[in-house]
Amino acid sequence: MDLDLAGAELKSVLNRLRRAQGQISGVIRMIEEGRDCEEVVTQLAAASRALDRAGFAIIATGLQQCLTGVEEGLRSGEDRDEMRARLEKLFLSLA
Repeated sequence: MDLDLAGAELKSVLNRLRRAQGQISGVIRMIEEGRDCEEVVTQLAAASRALDRAGFAIIATGLQQCLTGVEEGLRSGEDRDEMRARLEKLFLSLA
């Protein structure tokens, strides 16, 4: 299932990923500077949430593409249970 996000959707996902990238760089600096554990973990949790939100945004905006891929798979003879398992695995990968 290829991902094809529209302009605004792509920009939103990329902004979230850039935010996470900045937060992760911040966590690395904090660890190198010997900062307080609570501060580091708080920043790491924020980075994790930013990555999760980017993943959910990709899934939400790409849901139609996923469904189209399922329909194409079914037409090509792919097993319905196999397709369901693939989609479930995709969604649960962010859990």
